[in-house]
Amino acid sequence: MHKIHRQNVLNCAKKRFGCDTIAAFSPENIFYLTGFWGEGITVINEEGKTILITPRLETERAINTSNDCDVVTAERGGRLISHFVSVIKNKKTCIDCLDHSIFETLKQRLNNPQGLLTNNQPFFDARMIKDEKEISTISKAAAILDKLYEICTERIKEGLSERRLQAILIYQAMKLGASPPSYRWTLDPLIIASGPNGAQPHAQISDRKFKSGDMIIVDLTLRHKGYIADATRTFGLGTISNDMKKVYEVVRESQESGVKAVSDGVTCGDIDHTCRQVIQQSGFNESFVHSTGHGIGLEVHEPPWIRVKNRQKIRNNMSITIEPGIYLQDRFGVRIEDSVVVRGNEKNLCRFTKELIVKG
Repeated sequence: MHKIHRQNVLNCAKKRFGCDTIAAFSPENIFYLTGFWGEGITVINEEGKTILITPRLETERAINTSNDCDVVTAERGGRLISHFVSVIKNKKTCIDCLDHSIFETLKQRLNNPQGLLTNNQPFFDARMIKDEKEISTISKAAAILDKLYEICTERIKEGLSERRLQAILIYQAMKLGASPPSYRWTLDPLIIASGPNGAQPHAQISDRKFKSGDMIIVDLTLRHKGYIADATRTFGLGTISNDMKKVYEVVRESQESGVKAVSDGVTCGDIDHTCRQVIQQSGFNESFVHSTGHGIGLEVHEPPWIRVKNRQKIRNNMSITIEPGIYLQDRFGVRIEDSVVVRGNEKNLCRFTKELIVKG
């Protein structure tokens, strides 16, 4: 698997930029190329040789978890960079490192800095198309999400707080073999937004306790063996209004229409338009404030981007999310999301019902 991944990235870098060598600094790309998730640099040349440079504290783990790599130890900082420079000397190399200070250091130490290119697109180009093992792993992550939504139906009740439900779900997820990814832009691994908090698409977890009449958005993103699945369900609690039921059904129709629209060759923008059209016709267009979805894999958000102006075509074995929502300020929100793989009719990885469940 990793040998094919390496060749795919190398081919993308050569086709786009004429590079004969690639180097990965990010843990996601290192894992994609080697099977090792940790600190280091992976270098692959056109002869197919793979060198994994790690600091001493990572060496043993790198040896034990990487596949078909020459693992080299070099201390952090200058020595690690020096060893990397010696490996790529006189090569035209595409690297995924977006750290400006590292890039400037590399240019200063290379005899031919014009041969160094910073661009992570070849890595994303290769990663967008998943192999069978990747799809299987994402499917298992989605199955764990389904089990967590079953737990939601058991545990959601009046008086339970958003923070407490998050703690329950994280605990159960880790028991089931998953772990929460981390985000730089939020303090919490999950989104649980009740009542008026649900009107914020990326609401922070609070100590607010659930009340009768609430709509409760539960957005679960979990990693299983490196790969991510992402899903959202919205629950009702107690006596909910007819307006809430109407909004829920609009979002459900939009989301299901988007999933049906996913197929090889359709553009990302067309899928977004399909979802947005349903919401627009129902009079809630101004309340759908984000794109319809995104790619998933080793990162929570990665290409392709399912948004209105993106003319990129969906291809078989891409994995994406479809997640329209309606957000009514100071009142409530509804979002429904599935992880989807592009492959004929069997594409929805999330099995938990999208019928409105009202607890209590």
